[in-house]
Amino acid sequence: MFHYTVDTDKTIDEAVAAVEASLKQHKFGVLWQLDLPKKLQEKGVDYEQPYRILEVCNPVEAKRVLTQNPLVGYFLPCKVVVYEDNGQTKIGMPKPTVMMGVVNDLALAEIAQGVEDTLIKALEAAK
Repeated sequence: MFHYTVDTDKTIDEAVAAVEASLKQHKFGVLWQLDLPKKLQEKGVDYEQPYRILEVCNPVEAKRVLTQNPLVGYFLPCKVVVYEDNGQTKIGMPKPTVMMGVVNDLALAEIAQGVEDTLIKALEAAK
Protein backbone atom coordinates (compact mmCIF):
# COMPACT_ATOMS: atom_id res chain seq x y z
CA MET A 1 0.00 0.00 0.00
CA PHE A 2 1.38 3.41 -0.94
CA HIS A 3 -0.11 5.28 2.02
CA TYR A 4 -0.53 5.22 5.77
CA THR A 5 -3.89 6.52 7.00
CA VAL A 6 -5.56 6.66 10.41
CA ASP A 7 -9.09 7.54 11.50
CA THR A 8 -9.81 10.10 14.20
CA ASP A 9 -12.88 11.37 16.01
CA LYS A 10 -11.52 14.94 15.74
CA THR A 11 -12.94 17.57 13.42
CA ILE A 12 -10.82 18.62 10.45
CA ASP A 13 -9.58 21.74 12.26
CA GLU A 14 -8.84 19.80 15.46
CA ALA A 15 -7.00 17.12 13.49
CA VAL A 16 -4.90 19.67 11.59
CA ALA A 17 -3.94 21.38 14.87
CA ALA A 18 -3.08 18.01 16.44
CA VAL A 19 -0.98 17.02 13.42
CA GLU A 20 0.90 20.33 13.50
CA ALA A 21 1.64 19.94 17.23
CA SER A 22 2.67 16.31 16.89
CA LEU A 23 4.91 17.00 13.90
CA LYS A 24 6.64 19.75 15.84
CA GLN A 25 7.37 17.31 18.67
CA HIS A 26 8.91 14.98 16.07
CA LYS A 27 11.09 17.75 14.57
CA PHE A 28 8.97 18.32 11.48
CA GLY A 29 7.50 21.66 10.55
CA VAL A 30 4.53 22.55 8.39
CA LEU A 31 5.80 24.66 5.50
CA TRP A 32 2.43 25.28 3.90
CA GLN A 33 -1.19 24.23 4.15
CA LEU A 34 -3.77 24.06 1.36
CA ASP A 35 -7.49 24.13 2.05
CA LEU A 36 -8.43 22.32 -1.15
CA PRO A 37 -12.20 23.05 -1.28
CA LYS A 38 -11.59 26.74 -0.57
CA LYS A 39 -8.96 27.01 -3.30
CA LEU A 40 -11.09 25.15 -5.84
CA GLN A 41 -14.09 27.33 -5.00
CA GLU A 42 -11.91 30.42 -5.57
CA LYS A 43 -11.30 29.02 -9.06
CA GLY A 44 -15.01 28.50 -9.69
CA VAL A 45 -15.01 24.75 -9.05
CA ASP A 46 -17.66 23.44 -6.69
CA TYR A 47 -15.98 20.98 -4.30
CA GLU A 48 -17.17 20.71 -0.74
CA GLN A 49 -15.46 17.65 0.77
CA PRO A 50 -13.22 18.93 3.59
CA TYR A 51 -9.63 18.27 2.50
CA ARG A 52 -6.40 19.82 3.74
CA ILE A 53 -2.95 19.15 2.35
CA LEU A 54 0.04 19.97 4.55
CA GLU A 55 3.54 20.11 3.18
CA VAL A 56 5.90 19.09 5.97
CA CYS A 57 9.65 18.93 6.33
CA ASN A 58 12.46 17.98 8.64
CA PRO A 59 15.35 20.09 7.29
CA VAL A 60 18.06 17.72 8.54
CA GLU A 61 16.47 14.75 6.78
CA ALA A 62 15.80 16.81 3.64
CA LYS A 63 19.49 17.68 3.44
CA ARG A 64 20.47 14.04 3.94
CA VAL A 65 18.33 12.74 1.09
CA LEU A 66 19.18 15.60 -1.27
CA THR A 67 22.89 15.10 -0.60
CA GLN A 68 22.49 11.42 -1.44
CA ASN A 69 20.58 12.10 -4.67
CA PRO A 70 19.28 15.47 -5.91
CA LEU A 71 16.44 13.76 -7.79
CA VAL A 72 14.79 13.22 -4.41
CA GLY A 73 13.77 16.87 -4.54
CA TYR A 74 10.97 15.70 -6.83
CA PHE A 75 9.37 14.10 -3.74
CA LEU A 76 9.92 16.93 -1.28
CA PRO A 77 8.42 18.20 0.88
CA CYS A 78 6.56 15.30 2.46
CA LYS A 79 2.77 15.52 2.39
CA VAL A 80 0.25 14.89 5.14
CA VAL A 81 -3.45 15.05 4.32
CA VAL A 82 -6.42 15.57 6.61
CA TYR A 83 -9.80 14.97 5.05
CA GLU A 84 -13.33 13.79 5.61
CA ASP A 85 -14.62 10.63 3.98
CA ASN A 86 -18.23 9.61 4.61
CA GLY A 87 -18.33 11.63 7.82
CA GLN A 88 -15.04 10.16 9.14
CA THR A 89 -11.97 12.37 9.58
CA LYS A 90 -8.81 10.76 8.25
CA ILE A 91 -5.15 11.68 8.59
CA GLY A 92 -2.73 10.18 6.12
CA MET A 93 0.42 10.38 4.06
CA PRO A 94 2.12 8.70 1.14
CA LYS A 95 4.80 6.41 2.52
CA PRO A 96 8.32 7.81 2.03
CA THR A 97 9.62 4.27 1.51
CA VAL A 98 7.34 3.83 -1.48
CA MET A 99 8.27 7.22 -2.92
CA MET A 100 12.01 6.64 -2.51
CA GLY A 101 11.67 3.10 -3.83
CA VAL A 102 11.50 4.40 -7.37
CA VAL A 103 15.04 5.79 -7.05
CA ASN A 104 16.44 2.31 -6.23
CA ASP A 105 19.12 3.45 -3.77
CA LEU A 106 19.72 1.43 -0.59
CA ALA A 107 21.01 4.44 1.38
CA LEU A 108 17.88 6.42 0.49
CA ALA A 109 15.68 3.48 1.44
CA GLU A 110 17.21 3.44 4.92
CA ILE A 111 16.71 7.18 5.38
CA ALA A 112 13.15 6.93 4.06
CA GLN A 113 12.35 4.16 6.53
CA GLY A 114 13.45 6.36 9.42
CA VAL A 115 11.41 9.31 8.15
CA GLU A 116 8.38 7.06 7.62
CA ASP A 117 8.65 5.60 11.13
CA THR A 118 8.81 9.10 12.61
CA LEU A 119 5.85 10.37 10.58
CA ILE A 120 3.77 7.32 11.53
CA LYS A 121 4.47 8.04 15.20
CA ALA A 122 3.44 11.66 14.66
CA LEU A 123 0.17 10.68 12.93
CA GLU A 124 -0.64 8.10 15.59
CA ALA A 125 -0.06 10.68 18.32
CA ALA A 126 -2.25 13.21 16.48
CA LYS A 127 -5.24 10.94 16.05
